[in-house]
Amino acid sequence: MLTRIARAAVGRPRLVVAVALLLMILCGAVGATVHSHMKSGGFVTDDLDSVRASQYLSENFPGSEPNYVLLVTADEGADSPAARAAAESAIAQLRTHSDIVSGVQSYWTSRPDLKQALRSKDGKRALIMASIEGDDAELPVRAAALSEELKVDSGPVTIVPGGLAASFSDINTQISKDLVIAEAVAIPITGLLLALVFGSLVAAALPIAIGLFAIAAALGILRVLTAVTDVSIFALNMTTALGLALAIDYSLFIVSRYREELAAGATPAAAVHRSIRTAGRTVVYSALVVALSLSALLVFPQYFFKSFAYAGIAVVAAAAGAAVIVLPALLILVGDRIDAGDLRAPLRRLFRLAPRAEKQPRETFWYRLVTAVMKRPLPIALATTAFLLLLGSPFLGVQFGYPDDRSLPTGVASRDVGDVLRTEFDADMAASATVVLPEFRGAPAELDAYARELSTVPDVPAVLSSAAVYRNGLRVAAGVPEMSDPAKGAYLSVATSLDPYSDAGRAQLDAIRAVDAPTEALITGPAALNQDSVEAITGKLPLAGALIALATLVLLFLFTGSVVLPVKALILNMLSLAATFGAMVWIFQDGHLSGLLGFTATGTLNLAMPILMFSLAFGASMDYEVFLLSRIREEWLAGPKTAAGNTEAVAMGVARTGRIFTAAALLMSIVFLGVATSGVSMMKLFGLGCALAVISDATVIRGLLAPALMRMMGTWNWWSPKPLVVLHNKFGLKEADEPESAEPVKPEPAATSA
Repeated sequence: MLTRIARAAVGRPRLVVAVALLLMILCGAVGATVHSHMKSGGFVTDDLDSVRASQYLSENFPGSEPNYVLLVTADEGADSPAARAAAESAIAQLRTHSDIVSGVQSYWTSRPDLKQALRSKDGKRALIMASIEGDDAELPVRAAALSEELKVDSGPVTIVPGGLAASFSDINTQISKDLVIAEAVAIPITGLLLALVFGSLVAAALPIAIGLFAIAAALGILRVLTAVTDVSIFALNMTTALGLALAIDYSLFIVSRYREELAAGATPAAAVHRSIRTAGRTVVYSALVVALSLSALLVFPQYFFKSFAYAGIAVVAAAAGAAVIVLPALLILVGDRIDAGDLRAPLRRLFRLAPRAEKQPRETFWYRLVTAVMKRPLPIALATTAFLLLLGSPFLGVQFGYPDDRSLPTGVASRDVGDVLRTEFDADMAASATVVLPEFRGAPAELDAYARELSTVPDVPAVLSSAAVYRNGLRVAAGVPEMSDPAKGAYLSVATSLDPYSDAGRAQLDAIRAVDAPTEALITGPAALNQDSVEAITGKLPLAGALIALATLVLLFLFTGSVVLPVKALILNMLSLAATFGAMVWIFQDGHLSGLLGFTATGTLNLAMPILMFSLAFGASMDYEVFLLSRIREEWLAGPKTAAGNTEAVAMGVARTGRIFTAAALLMSIVFLGVATSGVSMMKLFGLGCALAVISDATVIRGLLAPALMRMMGTWNWWSPKPLVVLHNKFGLKEADEPESAEPVKPEPAATSA
């Protein structure tokens, strides 16, 4: 099939390029407004107890769960005439939006015995709270419009919007802005590095062209997906970064092979055919591995993960398709001019360096490195494994938390409001737990006793109910009658002075759940939502991991014909990713580089990010594994089937590909580091984590551990039982001129040191 594709591209290159350009323009036009159709949530599903509780409150007690906060600050204090006038004006404006805003309450309109909870400790700040109706797509848009209308940035009284709805809006805005900056930084730097890698402006321009096509395709695909399903705003950064990174990666492999074939004396047409049958075949396998890794996200019920799976698979297909269809046409049009615009010669003359001489594979740094590694494979394998496990050890203490306004940088309005609520008020009103009793039809005394017992839970400043307000088991104020209805049930508000995502916050939630309720109790709020979502996600992790492992083992077997190499690749990838995750816990959860990287450590990681990183980084790692194994296998098939032949095949395979896959890893990591410049901390974690995973895999794993293990295993690397040899001959994807293996390789022992 790849041969037919290559022939079609060679036969009509201008038509192929014209159609690709037309598709690129169309996709770019369709995807130009994609961010306005995406959603901020998707971390939870409707069947969670905390979500059911929120839905019940929305339907039966509208406005009882505020998600929008206005922080009013006055130099003369919250009780000054100026503060009251500004607050009353804001409240009146909110009430004009009664179709989308409900439950407006404030320090200035609350009962005297309850209003103190809405004023800061120094008396200069006070709150207006409300509930904005809408789903994940409508909520940020409505919050943004209200904030634009209500905020007051200067003067004796300022009004700053915050709360969950405002945080969603600010996250959307920040991500859209960060995406433009990331691409503006990554693309020029990538182009410069490609020029240095290839030494030619023409050769460097081809991967950039394919990368731009992939970005346009990604945006168009995402926009189409938003019309048929919910798509997370966070997929925007990941998908465009992935499209650019893989397109450059795949193009780099094929262009490098094309230049190699030209240097060996082939015509441009013959070089294209050979490049697509070898490097193109590797690209197809790599794309399958990445796509299948991302498809494992479909097992999670949350649309946050599903949107990454849909978009990621489509973008991988676009990048691979462009590399094996559009790129061959471009190579035919370029022909022998692939080295035009050579920068190396003038730069060497400028710096008075000797002319660059092409090195044979056995003269390269990579050949010498791998040869040295394989002389002492056992100690190097043990030392490298111990190093990776040491890096991964912090992951044993990982804690997961739901994202909140602290994902945003300081200086963003909703983040600043969140910081004030956490530090300057007796209770963080945005972190309160709400206990819902849908079936309660009992006497007020039962509710009164339940509220009293809840107020004795440590670090609960107060409990509000229709019966009474309690603090430390003592009645301190009359109840709020609107919090119960004989026909609808009741709810209670349990304030907290703790971070809901901390160990103490989780322990407090468990203590609240342990209090005997008069009827079935559903709890919502940040702590409950976090606990429910983490449990729902972790319950699907074993299935997702098993699917990724199974797909990898099957594909690599079909690629290599070996049952040993796929297992080895799986183990190495797990070691590499464990080290990466450990580093992310050390950096982002423990906050060791928070000042340098500009984020706030909360003591937790957003569980969604390690899962996405695993799916993507696993696929990227397999990208290099497949590329490396393809060249090692070429050398193995052409040489003696002995331990010495295996050692030489490994050394030559790495020598021919080391420079290319390290360059590819560097280029891919730059794209991911562009994502890491985001002001949203979870995107920063995602970008930095993926970059670290890619770099460590291309250096430590491919340069040290993989050669050491392949030397130790000797001819066992290529072993398969006879039935599977027959299966591979029948179904394995091979080059047309590749011989079939009639018998399984007979393993012979290999020494562990020279």
